[in-house]
Amino acid sequence: MAQFWKPGSEKPRPVILDDEEGGVLFFSAAPSISGYGYASLEGQRQRLPVFKHRTAILYLVESHATTIIVGETGSGKTTQIPQYLKEAGWAEGGRMVACTQPRRLAVQSVATRVAEEMGVKLGKEVGYTIRFEDITTPGVTMIKFLTDGVLLREMMNDPLLTKYSVIMVDEAHERSLSTDMLLGLLKKIQRRRPELRLIISSATIEAKSMSNYFLPRKKRQEQASENGTPSTQPAILSVEGQGFVVEISYLEEPAPDYLQAAVSTVLSIHDQEPMGDILVFLTGQDDIDAAVQLLTENAQKRGKHSSGMLVIPLYSGLSRADQDLVFSPMPKGKRKVVISTNIAETSLTLEGVVYVVDSGFSKQRFYNPITNIENLVVAPISKASAKQRAGRAGRVRPGKCFRLYTEEYFVKEMPAEGIPEMQRSNLVSSVIQLKALGIDNILGFDWLASPSPESMIRALEVLYSLGVLDEDAKLTSPTGFQVAEIPLDPMISKMILSSNELGCSEEIITIAAILSIQSIWVSGRGSQKELDEARLRFSVAEGDHITYLNVYQGFLRSGKSTQWCHKNFINYQAMKKVAEIREQLRKLMKQLGINLKSCDKDTQVIRKAIIAGFFAHACRLEPFGQSGVYKTIRGSQEVYIHPSSVLFRVNPKWVVYHSLVLTEKHYMRNVIAIDPSWLTEAAPHFYQLQKPNPAMF
Repeated sequence: MAQFWKPGSEKPRPVILDDEEGGVLFFSAAPSISGYGYASLEGQRQRLPVFKHRTAILYLVESHATTIIVGETGSGKTTQIPQYLKEAGWAEGGRMVACTQPRRLAVQSVATRVAEEMGVKLGKEVGYTIRFEDITTPGVTMIKFLTDGVLLREMMNDPLLTKYSVIMVDEAHERSLSTDMLLGLLKKIQRRRPELRLIISSATIEAKSMSNYFLPRKKRQEQASENGTPSTQPAILSVEGQGFVVEISYLEEPAPDYLQAAVSTVLSIHDQEPMGDILVFLTGQDDIDAAVQLLTENAQKRGKHSSGMLVIPLYSGLSRADQDLVFSPMPKGKRKVVISTNIAETSLTLEGVVYVVDSGFSKQRFYNPITNIENLVVAPISKASAKQRAGRAGRVRPGKCFRLYTEEYFVKEMPAEGIPEMQRSNLVSSVIQLKALGIDNILGFDWLASPSPESMIRALEVLYSLGVLDEDAKLTSPTGFQVAEIPLDPMISKMILSSNELGCSEEIITIAAILSIQSIWVSGRGSQKELDEARLRFSVAEGDHITYLNVYQGFLRSGKSTQWCHKNFINYQAMKKVAEIREQLRKLMKQLGINLKSCDKDTQVIRKAIIAGFFAHACRLEPFGQSGVYKTIRGSQEVYIHPSSVLFRVNPKWVVYHSLVLTEKHYMRNVIAIDPSWLTEAAPHFYQLQKPNPAMF
């Protein structure tokens, strides 16, 4: 069992969570109290800390173009502010109030909660939109929750977002790629639409720097006030989220295995601490599944003693029904243990959590524009994230946070803030969106955090090679504009458009839908052998994409049966989602004037269509040396076929992959076998045919 300093002992002293926003005035507010036990939803609403500031918020929104609200998760800002705006008349006369979130799960859960509080059917007065799912009613919906990315796409049809009177950008401190782009574009829109109100809301945001970003030049400020329009000087308001003390314990020595340390800590809390739910922060699905399994096995070994513990995973790949389990109240005497990614760090408020176990890590994407490889890396979190995580423990009563790292590490080595996604991501999709919105001078765009020039150049190069941009870096017609219309990675979009010419668009939109889902297979924990055997039933020598087509055909033939999915280790919820996405893509193809055609099992044309989008991801098997080693044609990066691929151990001479992931090696995911001559056929501008080398074939 990991050793902790006990709160209150000489070293370290207990840490009381506080807000440390330099130069921001904090208004005192009553502690956040759980909603359980109140007679009505209205009573719960009035008990939230944000309720005391209702008048102040409405006044600031009325008199300032931009209002920055700093409020801890649990203060009620996300669910209440849109309702206050609607009650004050901001959604009358056909106008709408928008509230953006970085994550889809947050959009769905917050919209559901607000609809419940307002006593309306979800999709009517309150609705939501996420990619491939629109639960709104035109002319009826007044409050709309949506992801940052969806609002960006709406600008393509309505560049000034004219249907919205107020746009609230929530969880802005997460600094996702879409959030940063959205803030830059909203700043531009405000110049053309001075009546548009913005609310930038967050838990740990640096309010002063955000305020400076939205501060216009003095000359324009004077003009604005003369015209009677709202003040362009951003207003800052802070709402205290919770008043309960959270005691923080650190490890005495660094943990050699944070997963094992997390499991031991949960068991220790269950044995020694009073009732209250436990929230554990781990890095991703694999870690979470492993922790759930270890805790479940331990509970079985210990028999009755651990029967009071209900272990629930929480990550974005779960079905909606499984995600909803997290919010369900527990029977008396039961303790909920939620094992989560950083999705529960800010986007969701989980009532009942009293104990938090913080591994100190999260999974983050880091893109290297030189090698063109995007790695999903387990990286240390920032102090801001650590503070957010600890804050989850004090919602219902005084809580405890167990940090699986030392105090010395927290104080001396942990970074204060995380790196914005804009500075560690592949920018291909961002560049095409800006181009589609008519922003040609991308390097001169007013970024909140400037991306690296190398990432920008690489993005422009990729889009040019796909035929999306011309030599003047303008969108090509029709390809560039069509690719921009499809809400997928530009490589997948190009693959779909090429399938039209090759006569296999029916098959390709199925593949595109499956590639949009995390995985269609059920996790193989405890049954890897059976999962591998199930995969073999559908496997073909051409590779993963064609195998997916076989799975989808089997799913349709079974009548979309849950039993069939269970028997074949296929995730039924994922397949249902694939069918929905495929239907959305079918409608989109119709709008773009593309008639869907089937190639009737001609796998060669299907693979040629895939190459049309992914020719830059070609690799060749190394003829000598260690078996299974491939080299990328561009960059000579050493890569391997991922063990989950049907081509693992088959090792065709030439392959094209969908994505690379870095664990202990650079692994290619979703791989197809190809003929090298198809590369020069699909992209003669990118590849030149060399004199054949017999060892290559």
